[in-house]
Amino acid sequence: MGERVPDIEELIRRAIEEGKFTDLPGRGKPLHLDENPHTDPEWRLAYHLLRQSGFTLPWLEQRREIEIECEQACQRLQTAWELRVRALQGENALETIEAAWQRSLAEFRARFARLNRRIFDYNLQTPSARFQMLPLDPEKEIQRIRDSGGG
Repeated sequence: MGERVPDIEELIRRAIEEGKFTDLPGRGKPLHLDENPHTDPEWRLAYHLLRQSGFTLPWLEQRREIEIECEQACQRLQTAWELRVRALQGENALETIEAAWQRSLAEFRARFARLNRRIFDYNLQTPSARFQMLPLDPEKEIQRIRDSGGG
């Protein structure tokens, strides 16, 4: 067998012990991480001005809006489920309770269908596949809410 290759942590520890990091330029000064080194230099100033003014890239804003709307839809369905569970514990008419729940489910599925269309459009705008979003699964979310308790 050959000689053991040291892992990265061991190499860093040795370098620290040997003082190889003591005279680095910028030592003790704050890092400026607000600039993206991969940004096209011709666009750096434009991106900087947008960030300073509170703006972001349209596809990033769209993602944030989708995430917020998804969370709101899930919260609304969670509330409908909790109301259903409480109503079933009382002496309310089962048909009325179930009809209200079915309306909530239909509204939730329709909202997720609209969100999935927005996600499809968003995915077409992202500069890289790593930023893309997976389609939402309304049935999985409905099951998660049902499993969260009650009824």
